[in-house]
Amino acid sequence: MSLPHLLNSLGKSPEVLRGLLRGIEKESLRVSKHGNLSNQPHPSRLGSALTHPSITTDFSEAQLELITGVHNSPEKCLAELEKVHGFVFANLDNELLWPASMPCIVAADEHIPVGQYGTSNIGMAKTVYRRGLGVRYGRLMQTISGIHYNFSIPDQLWQALYINDQVAKTEAYFGLIRNFRRWSWLLLYAFGASPAVCKSFTRGLPHNLSELDEGSHYLPYATSLRMGPLGYQSDAQTQLHISYNSVNAYTNSMVEALTTPYPDYAQAEVKDNHGEFHQLSTSIIQIENEFYGTIRPKRTIHKGERPVTALRSRGVEYVEVRCIDLNPFLRLGIDAEEIRFLDTFLLTCLLTDSPPDSVEESTRLTRNQLAAVERGRDPALVLETDQFSTQPLSTWANELLRACNDVAQLLDQANETSDYTAAVASQGAKVNNPNLTPSARSLAQMHDEQIPFFRFAMNQANAISEQFAAAPLTGATMQEMDDIAQTSHDTQREAEAADQVSFDEFLVDYLALPE
Repeated sequence: MSLPHLLNSLGKSPEVLRGLLRGIEKESLRVSKHGNLSNQPHPSRLGSALTHPSITTDFSEAQLELITGVHNSPEKCLAELEKVHGFVFANLDNELLWPASMPCIVAADEHIPVGQYGTSNIGMAKTVYRRGLGVRYGRLMQTISGIHYNFSIPDQLWQALYINDQVAKTEAYFGLIRNFRRWSWLLLYAFGASPAVCKSFTRGLPHNLSELDEGSHYLPYATSLRMGPLGYQSDAQTQLHISYNSVNAYTNSMVEALTTPYPDYAQAEVKDNHGEFHQLSTSIIQIENEFYGTIRPKRTIHKGERPVTALRSRGVEYVEVRCIDLNPFLRLGIDAEEIRFLDTFLLTCLLTDSPPDSVEESTRLTRNQLAAVERGRDPALVLETDQFSTQPLSTWANELLRACNDVAQLLDQANETSDYTAAVASQGAKVNNPNLTPSARSLAQMHDEQIPFFRFAMNQANAISEQFAAAPLTGATMQEMDDIAQTSHDTQREAEAADQVSFDEFLVDYLALPE
């Protein structure tokens, strides 16, 4: 059924669109008051990075990852993220949270601390995986931060779409993913907030950036350098074609990546003569999380279960959007308007016909992504709409936004608001006036105040810290969060005491894949 017909059908009972489910995972670097990457361990007062449900670390010991639960409204999701931020700021020791996706002042790789998770087998595996990332891509790349947005469809909407079994839901999610990959350049344009980088990041790296000032590199029309060649890119993964045509096609592609040795990685030891592990394997990817896609199909895993196994056996439960920059103008890096547009955009991807993907199309989408990253605000930019046609980014963006607006109108009806159509209109204003985008606003502020990227981000970091200091958590909330942190330490100690096998034996099972 086409999008107009589906919307007409859903318009008869728009309440089925209530209760979209979302959660946020936000990465932020801890930095000193001078803007240097912190060399301090993960603060004990924040709990165990291994077992805390809301506060962990990503690649680096200095890179916090703040996680919300699943919520049925943007406001509830942001309220939890606000509370977690408040607890973090209350327990930082003379440090700030870096508010930008591209990092602060960073030193050489060996001075970037890898995340530590204790002495349990699973904790050691997490650290070894991160060592492997450092071996493969360098630790510097891993200091880039972003927001992962998790999204799922409520049961009542599935029922209204006559999708009643898990097989059909999984097929629909993969259709959403295929359309998302075709159109995600629009998110890079609208929400990209990393048009410039500190020269400490580009030092010694090949790049095509221009000099903005004595401390910064940039591209004049860039949107999200985080999503380009300086960001999460992998030469090894360029040889992969991960198919999103079905759960079997996807998991088979992933298993191939997990089991195919890559010569460059084979030159680096998995385990040295002293018994220390430097990576989990020599395959193209060590574990599923190493695949750098803009969106992933996800399923909550059972203890000891591989993600590919979970997907094969129980299908897709939600999708994880991975191309969202931290917005340095926002205290949480994201706000309700952005959430509402993401919901609208993802629903549009779900409800629109989604033909199968191909190797040729994936190559074209990669070219579109790079063009949007490096030249997204260039009025002359054209994108490849299919194998034979091109279209100006602005023209295609307005076409997509008209489709999104139809979906937003139903979301407004369902939620008795006008906020969803307002969120779409806000993105339309950015298309018609690129100066309204976060990337353009960032460059404009650097220009107007005659400051480099580093000083711009430091000013934002200090302002956000002051905002949280002025509105501390209540005593009851602090006690609640303290209790959760203490429980997480207890849980880590229990995990360490419970191990019954050696780390080598543990890894055999940990890395085992389905036949």
